[in-house]
Amino acid sequence: MSDQELAAGSAAPDFTLESDAGESVTLSSLKGKGVILYFYPKDNTAGCTAEAQGFRDHRDDFAALGYQILGVSRDSVKSHCNFRDKQSLNFPLLSDKEETVCNLYGVMKEKMMCGRKCFGIERSTFVIDPEGKILHALRGVKAKTHVEELLKLLKA
Repeated sequence: MSDQELAAGSAAPDFTLESDAGESVTLSSLKGKGVILYFYPKDNTAGCTAEAQGFRDHRDDFAALGYQILGVSRDSVKSHCNFRDKQSLNFPLLSDKEETVCNLYGVMKEKMMCGRKCFGIERSTFVIDPEGKILHALRGVKAKTHVEELLKLLKA
């Protein structure tokens, strides 16, 4: 985990991860485009499905504002493919099985699951400008309302 949490104004840490399309996606190769980089706990769970559907349904709204969407979890590419196909997702899902990017962005947090402590992804979104700077670092977001709230924030 990073010693300091990333905040607005920080340079977005660069990374390369494999996508559900079997391609390597490198953040720095997207320079010149805005990026919505969202981290979610697990494919095919209720909250993560609701959030992904929100991004799917509003992809064109984000594109009109100059942003492309990238979803990141620790799930495998195979799991991402199943999730993408089942939910008709229209943006890349990136596999971070080694938690490298999760740790770069400081989203791995201690959580309580069924009364036991464990480490998992804190649902978080980073809005990255075309120059690679973080405009917004949103942590602990709510799956069902996050996408609408994010759109309002970016339109303001």
